[in-house]
Amino acid sequence: MDSGNLAWLITASALVLLMTPGVAFFYGGLVKAKSVVSMMMMSFGAMGLISVLWILYGFNMSAVPDTWSFAGNPFSDFGLASAGSDDLVGALFGATFAIITVALISGAIADRAKFGAWMIFAGVFATLVYFPVAAWVWGGGWIYNLGTSFGFSTEVIDYAGGTAVHINAGAAALALALVLGKRIGFQKGIQKPHNVPLVLLGASLLWFGWFGFNAGAEGLGALGTEDTVVGLIVINTLGATAAAILGWLVVEKLKDGKATSVGAGSGAVAGLVAITPACANLTPGWALVLGVVAGVVCALAVELKWKLGFDDSLDVVGIHLVGGLIGTIYLGFFAIDTGLFLGGGSEQLILQVVAAAGVLVYSFVVAYIIGFVINKTIGFRIKNEDEIAGVDTVVHGEEGYLLDERV
Repeated sequence: MDSGNLAWLITASALVLLMTPGVAFFYGGLVKAKSVVSMMMMSFGAMGLISVLWILYGFNMSAVPDTWSFAGNPFSDFGLASAGSDDLVGALFGATFAIITVALISGAIADRAKFGAWMIFAGVFATLVYFPVAAWVWGGGWIYNLGTSFGFSTEVIDYAGGTAVHINAGAAALALALVLGKRIGFQKGIQKPHNVPLVLLGASLLWFGWFGFNAGAEGLGALGTEDTVVGLIVINTLGATAAAILGWLVVEKLKDGKATSVGAGSGAVAGLVAITPACANLTPGWALVLGVVAGVVCALAVELKWKLGFDDSLDVVGIHLVGGLIGTIYLGFFAIDTGLFLGGGSEQLILQVVAAAGVLVYSFVVAYIIGFVINKTIGFRIKNEDEIAGVDTVVHGEEGYLLDERV
């Protein structure tokens, strides 16, 4: 890498790392006041654990020697002892993706999870799911070479993680929500966000960091200096997100009579999720359309938990799974040159659907098994009386807000 690429990749890595505290603030504001510490600690716990695992063996697992390998050899360069400078900077960037993928899952089990059980799940999930899936999508694995395997003239498009990050996290979130079951008193309106400004702060940090998330790979020189698409990536990251805010707010206004600030923040995240796989392969106009579609559909999808009866506390399924599916499959229709409606045939659409379905099924099944085993052994969920008393004081011995004037 030249000095410019190197500087940008380090900057982009810092931006993406900041997204995980953004998730912590976003999720923390959405829960009740006596769960905010627990909610934020699950993100910070992921930052600590997944960073260590990625350095020890995760980076080694994220690239495969041949198309049909499950993952790379975790002991090929244990602890990155022999990695060169460029590899180490690339490992830094990849680590931030692994961290936020795991942190996103935590929103589905707010208010009722043991921290120790969550940390065990996070480590096992990263090892068995995220590290291999990253290899499948970006490290030369079966998704990376799916078009060649089918004899197609194109390959799966997932520039920054529609499958590896969002569908992966969303499917795992659904699995954990089913394993842990419903919160006490689960019903529509069970709780309101305790701190709306915190939610908007988190959404803002996410949007800020997402420019590193989507455009960061340019620092790796993956597309070559003569064919850079960074301008397209950043304008699409702005446009799709903005359009999704408007789409979500329109749905809220029509459905409930009011457009809310939490809806604006949620719409922004939905747009960011949807544009993630597509940021380098849509014209700006089609990116705006994608944003509107994601905002509208995700605003409706978050209602599914009430109809289907699964307690996805903070709508990880409705935003990340659904938004990731929308962004990934949308490319099959509107990807530049290869989309069904833009000069290509059905090949791109077939590839996008197969890749999305493969990651969804694998992540859901393995996450469910991991969560089930933890729940049946050490227990994943806190006691009912502790849930009522407040998970923060029971699990962490802390309170988010000390309101006693004597303190």
